[in-house]
Amino acid sequence: MLPHEIRLALPAWLDEVVDTQRRYLDDVDRMTVAIALARANVTRERGGPFGAAVFDGAGRLVAAGVNRVVAQHCSAAHAEMLAYMGAQQRLGRFRLNADGGRYVLATSAQPCCQCYGATVWAGIDELLIGARTEDVERLTPFDEGPLPADWTGELARRGIAVRRDILREQACAVLADYGRQGLAY
Repeated sequence: MLPHEIRLALPAWLDEVVDTQRRYLDDVDRMTVAIALARANVTRERGGPFGAAVFDGAGRLVAAGVNRVVAQHCSAAHAEMLAYMGAQQRLGRFRLNADGGRYVLATSAQPCCQCYGATVWAGIDELLIGARTEDVERLTPFDEGPLPADWTGELARRGIAVRRDILREQACAVLADYGRQGLAY
């Protein structure tokens, strides 16, 4: 019999890393959350060095995600994908900004080709990025896949503002720590 339900789970420690009562009002605050999630995923779960979080326009944390590919036996279980899925489930809609609100994704590293595609359709208005693809590929064994040559322009044309290099050094430190461990998941 084929599976009729697909379940993905986030680690139980997630709520220990983020403060769901706090408002995260600027890019640095939001990126700090994404990087803290990435760091905790490496140190607590030995998962991939990636964290992401969705915030609403008032700075409230809507959902968070970390890389769970190996733990969940699912190549789609990237931090950004799980943050999008969690936010969509929590808000009850597949396009987050369908309510006219503004939504922001902060991600510890530039989205790979899969997460870039999801970003186009998820209904976010701003994409905040810590480390760049070249950092990920230099410091870890990951291949982030192909993106359009003008990927930031493509997002901008779709109404998604992109801001890069937010706490890049801190995001790269997580990647470097992971890379030094010689892990490949």
